[in-house]
Order: sequence, then structure tokens, then C-alpha cells
Amino acid sequence: MCVLYFAFKKHLDHPLVVAANRDEFYERPTAQAHFWEDEPTILAGRDLKQMGTWMGVSTDGRFAALTNYRDPEESKENKISRGQIIRDYLSSNKDTEAFLHSIKKQRASYQGFNLILGNKDSLWYYSNIQNEVKELSPGIYGLSNHFLDTPWPKVERGKTDLKRCIDTSSTIDKECLFQLLANRDRAVRNELPDTGIGIDWEEKLSSIFIETDQYGTRSSTVMIVDNHEMVDFTERSLIDGKVNRVNFTFRRSLKKNK
Repeated sequence: MCVLYFAFKKHLDHPLVVAANRDEFYERPTAQAHFWEDEPTILAGRDLKQMGTWMGVSTDGRFAALTNYRDPEESKENKISRGQIIRDYLSSNKDTEAFLHSIKKQRASYQGFNLILGNKDSLWYYSNIQNEVKELSPGIYGLSNHFLDTPWPKVERGKTDLKRCIDTSSTIDKECLFQLLANRDRAVRNELPDTGIGIDWEEKLSSIFIETDQYGTRSSTVMIVDNHEMVDFTERSLIDGKVNRVNFTFRRSLKKNK
């Protein structure tokens, strides 16, 4: 996943609102969001190469999302797939903070990543680059391929638009959130970060919705959780050049969640 915006306990009726884009090479095989056959409590899209995922939710209300930390100099040898972390958390009944500390112990086994884990009542952040487990306070957050709330232009733009979307009324306008995720405006060059990939690619990757010849936004996801434990999960994905839309709504089960 390349960019994630979320509002945590900032809307009176909907304590968790998430809008996210997953960016990947177009040729990488991917399944759209569904309840997994081998893990039926997990709702998520799926990377069919490594069989993990970038973002998902479980029937007990656990939410998990991951972005890569951009560092072209980082070694890829003998690393575990980062998408496996999301799968392991969503299928677990382990306390979130304890789970993150277990990941912290093996942080060198993965390439750089950022994690957001928790539920509508409690959210946590961890980056294996910063190596600090942090519980989040209520707020509006943005995360791309650096650290949480690093003020890249796309992060700041998305946070502003997310605030506008959730401030409009007592209901959440999903279309407003999808319009946020569809923003193709690139940042001006003097505002771009320098992550070691060259100025041309920095510019191409600076939009919220990315389009290049071989790489770009493969799916956009909006998830809304209300005070009554209802989860509304909608994904619009690009598969074989066609836009596919799926929507799932369910009430969170409290049997497993901690």
C-alpha cells in the first residue's frame, strides 16, 4: 500500500474512517477483497504471489494496514514478506500491543514497513525503521512510504480532504472519500521529498492516485466503522484493465477481539 488516511475518534458516530490506495506493478497477480477461503474471518484483498495482504479487517473488528518504507538501498535478501504480518494479526487473538512487540523482536527479518493495527477503540502504530511501538490518540492521520504523518504533499493534501469529508454531516459520504483517493494531481518539484529514486519518479509517485506505464494504483478502499460495531468495507480495484467494485457490511463479533 502506498497511501493511507484515517480518522480515529474524530466523528461522533463513526470512530474509525479509513481511505487507502494500494500501489503495485500492474502485472503482479492480485485478488480483489473477499473473505478468504483458508482464513474465513479475514476480509481483504490478496497478493497472489506471496499470499499476504496490505490492508484488511477481521470479523471481530480487528483492522490492519501496512505501507512500505521507501529505501532503494535496502537489501531484499532473505526477507519475509511484509504482507504476512497483516494476515498473522488478523487471524490472531493476541493483544495488539503484545503482537507489535513480537514483531519488533524480529524487525530485521523484514524490509522497511509501517503498521497500523487495532480497532475502533484502540489503534497502534509501529515502524521497524523507527522501532517504537506507539498507541495513537484521537486524530486525523496520513501515512505514505515514510513515517506516520511525514508531511509529504500527498499526505497533507489527503488529510485535509479527509477532514472535509467527515466534517460535512452526521453521515459519512463514501463518494467524497473515493474522490479523495482519485486525486491525480502531482506535487510541484520543489516540494518533493528525496528518497533516493530520482526526481522524475518522485514526481510520478507524488499524486494520491498513481498512473505510470508499469506501476500505479491498483485498488482504492474505504472502510467505515460506526458506534454500533457495523463495518462497511468497499473496494474499487483495477483488474485486467477493468474497475471492479465490491462492498461488504457486517456487525463485529466480540468473541475473539481483545
